[in-house]
Order: sequence, then C-alpha cells, then structure tokens
Amino acid sequence: MAGNKSHVLAVPAPAQGHLKPLMSLCHEIAKQGIKVTFVNPQTVHDKIVAAAKFSPEDESNMILTSIPDGLKPDEDPNDPYVLLESLPRTMPETLSDLIEKINSSNPNEKISCVIADLGFGWALDIAEMMGAEFVGFSPPSIASFAVILHIPKLIKQGNLDVNGSLKKVDLIRLSDDISAWRKDELPWSAPNDLRAQKIIFEGLKSYQAAYKAKWVLWNSCYELEPAASDLHPNFLPVGPLHLHRTNTEKSSSDSINFYAEDASCLTWLDTKPAGSVVYVSFGSLAVYSQQQLDELALGLELSGWAFLWVVRLDLANGSRVVYPDGFLERVSEFGKIVEWAPQNSVLSHPAVGCFMSHCGWNSTLEGVSKGVPYLCWPYFAEQTHNECYICDKWEVGLRINCDENGMRSRYEIKMKINMLFSDNKYKENVFKLKEICALSVSEGGSSYKNLKTFIDYLRKCGK
Repeated sequence: MAGNKSHVLAVPAPAQGHLKPLMSLCHEIAKQGIKVTFVNPQTVHDKIVAAAKFSPEDESNMILTSIPDGLKPDEDPNDPYVLLESLPRTMPETLSDLIEKINSSNPNEKISCVIADLGFGWALDIAEMMGAEFVGFSPPSIASFAVILHIPKLIKQGNLDVNGSLKKVDLIRLSDDISAWRKDELPWSAPNDLRAQKIIFEGLKSYQAAYKAKWVLWNSCYELEPAASDLHPNFLPVGPLHLHRTNTEKSSSDSINFYAEDASCLTWLDTKPAGSVVYVSFGSLAVYSQQQLDELALGLELSGWAFLWVVRLDLANGSRVVYPDGFLERVSEFGKIVEWAPQNSVLSHPAVGCFMSHCGWNSTLEGVSKGVPYLCWPYFAEQTHNECYICDKWEVGLRINCDENGMRSRYEIKMKINMLFSDNKYKENVFKLKEICALSVSEGGSSYKNLKTFIDYLRKCGK
C-alpha cells in the first residue's frame, strides 16, 4: 500500500440515520490519530453545516468535504429519495476524482481505506481501482442486513417481484433465533410509497458487495444480536457507536443533523418530575396525514401525562401540522413542542419516562442504551422488524396498533401510554439492556475489542 500514514475516506448514504453513526465511528478513528476525510453530496454538506453551525475544520484529524450532488434542474434537493436516484449516476466519477486529488496533494497521506455505506456498493470497485481497502458500513440492525443478502435467492425462487414485494410466501425466516419477516416488515418496505420502495430495493441490491469487503461494520453489539452477528465471519459489531463518546467529549459529530436543535426543551424537562414525560419523535423522514396527527395530539392530551413532541415543519405529509382547535392552549402547562430536539440529551434526562418512536435503528439503540421504554409507531422499511425486537424479543415496549381503517386512534394512544407507565416490567427490562450496551463499549467489552481490532487494521493499511 502506497503512503506511510493511514487515511480513511468515509462515504455515508445521504440520510441522517446513516450519516450520524458513521460520523460517530469516524470520530473514534480520528481520536486514534488516523486522518479521516468525510465526504457528502453538496446538498447534504450544506445542510448539516448550517444546522450545526460549526466549521468543517473544527476537529483534529477530521475533514468534512463535499462533491457535486448531480441533481438535475427539475429535481428537488429536499426530496429524500432524489439523491438516492442521482448519486449512482454521478458519484462514482466525482468520488474517483476526489481520491485522485487527495492522493496527489500529499503522497504520504494517500487514501488507504474507503469506508462506505453498503448502499453504495459500487464504491468497492473505486477503492480497488485506487489501491485502497474497502470496508462496508451499515447503520440498520444486523438482522435487517441478513435478509437483504437473501434478495438474489428470493428473486430466483420467485418469492420477490421486481419491486421487492413478497409472492408465494407470507413469511421469510432465516433462523429460529431471529424474528421472521412479514411482507410489511422487509427492510425495503414502504407500503404507502411504491416509488420509495423501488428506489430503496434497487439500492439494497448493491449490499452484495459485503461478500468482498474485508469487514462489515455495524452500529450494534454482539449481545443484542448474537444469532445475526454469527451469520458471516466478517461482520464486526462496534456499537452502539454513540456510547463510545464520554460525556465530556464534544466535537463536530455531536451536531450532525439536518435540522437545528432546540435546546430549550432541556430546560423545560428540568421542571418535570422523574420518569413523567412522554418523548415523541419520528425521525427525519416519517410523514403522516393531518387526520393521524390530530389523533396523536388528542391522544397525548387525553393521557394526562406531560409530553415533549418533536414536530418537523414537514411532518404533515410535507406540510406544517395544524393542531386541533384549542389544543395548544389546553396543553400549555404539560406539553412542549419543538421542531427538532437534541435526542441523546433528552433520552438521558431523568424526567423522560418513555419514548414514542418510529423505531429507526439509531433511535432504538439510543433509547435502550439510556434505559427508556418504548411506544412503537414504525413508519417503513426495517422499522417494523425493529418493533419485533422491542416488543417481542426484549420486551421493553408496547405496540400502538392501528384500527380497521389503518388509523392509530387517540384512545389507543392514551391506553398504551397508561399501560406502559403502569407496568414496571418494561423499565426493568430496558435497564438490563442499558447495562448490556454500556458493557459492550467498555474496556474489554465485545464492541470495544472489535473497534480496537479495526483500528489496528486501519493502521496497517497505511504502511
């Protein structure tokens, strides 16, 4: 390998749930004296820098840079799926150009390893062409990835159509120790958005590059997913990645968001009793009908519990939420609404008693690692399978079920909030998971040792 100092190029997928854990990993790499260049499409780069209000040069050994996003004039940069369509046609060339520029500018710090989201499987060919090692990174659960690797076999058997919908079979089961997948639980499922499902399904096919990667790194730990971790010898769980950071450490990666955080909610939480607040957040992509959001608002009010609700500007199917008449006035003493919250800080706050979540894997890990039980409201993709982990395997939360019209009613929401707060079982179980996660990243823990193995490997790549 040319060059005498290790230099990692990190390439995340353009979604906040993919970008944040990879940035946390890169922070750990940079702490060990290994240079990291973190590259995003221009649209994403501008968004995170604006939201975080930090300089890309703030952190030692870490460089944030951008490449053209390749959007056409008629393509909306705020459409979350547009970049997933445009990048495969433009990014291979622009990424190659970036690596050549880096390598020629400092021959002693050539790119020695490319860590790329497995959705960008074509990065394997670029890494090989440039003489760098290729390492895959995947933010969802390891179990979700396991079923993705079966896509070619399922297509060959005729059990999947071209859009990824199940045919012939009602369930996919890989192991007795891993929950089976129903048709609406597949990692590419988006029942109400077939365009999104097709784009995600096509992108996931590139995950086959995992077979050629030296390692595939996971934002998970062995103890949470032992059966899935054992499915392939190059799987390396190194998470939960946000826990590797000590409470006193701060860096640019703490503020990697598509939205500016409203820290006023932490002061508000300070005024509430321990374990008394319902934290409601559905991530950066989920959207809902105005009717469903009315039911949620009224369910929170009817429950009588204090709540902190994250309401993005586009949460109502791309538009602002309109609240029921008089709602804001009636809940003013016990309800707080923000556009975006510092989630790790919120979940660490003693006032928070449960987390109503879309069950994205990052949110799942953040909640269990902070000891907060769940109310599950999955939106799409692997989130319904994550709900099976939460409710069935770990027993740290409850499902909020839909009625015959596909609506989660105010009465169901009220009932499940009260059920969760009245049964201490969920709190006891999630505290066990909190301890497991903490031990995994502590010295001698499984993720600690796996990360050390990987860091040692990176040092050798540059020699």
